[in-house]
Amino acid sequence: MAVAAHSVGQAEHEHEHHGPPAAHQSSRVDAPTLGMLLFICSEIMIFGAFFTAYFFIRVVGGAPWPAHGTELPKLVAGFNTFILISSSFTIHFAQESIKRDNRRGLKVGMVATFLLGLTFLFIQINEYIHIGFAPQDNAQATVFFSLTGLHGAHVTIGLILLGMVTIRSFRGHFSPEHHHGVEIPGIYWHFVDVMWIIVYTTVYIL
Repeated sequence: MAVAAHSVGQAEHEHEHHGPPAAHQSSRVDAPTLGMLLFICSEIMIFGAFFTAYFFIRVVGGAPWPAHGTELPKLVAGFNTFILISSSFTIHFAQESIKRDNRRGLKVGMVATFLLGLTFLFIQINEYIHIGFAPQDNAQATVFFSLTGLHGAHVTIGLILLGMVTIRSFRGHFSPEHHHGVEIPGIYWHFVDVMWIIVYTTVYIL
């Protein structure tokens, strides 16, 4: 009887397991975080290619920046930069809140981060509409729209991720023990913010 019960229990255990056993992890960084970091490295190389074109036109080619007859809205872009930097603090607040099991703080932080990111994107689109030149006007305009547009595309992707995290936070999907779903999109969003600081400083200020 005991043997039969043991056999049934073993059969149920085998039935519950699906797929191959978990792989041994040699890295100290967990797989999801490592995957995001590697993805960010690939994105840095993409931005590097666009910055190479920018410096080639401006430094090697000696072209005036901004081009004659154009003016970059430094003040508006500076205000937009402040908005995006603020979103890094709000998402950090959300991450720290869920670690302390503060679900209200998580929700407030995620909603604030999403709204700040959406505001940044809206201002950038409005800037494109009123900036007074088009990508095909000259090489400088092409590089400007390419660099800022590439970043805008990353902001859009980030907003999709933030939206998903916000919805999940209202559904109670995270806990102090399980919050990777907040941290990993947060890593991406911090990358987006840092990259914009580089773009803003290089394109608008220098």
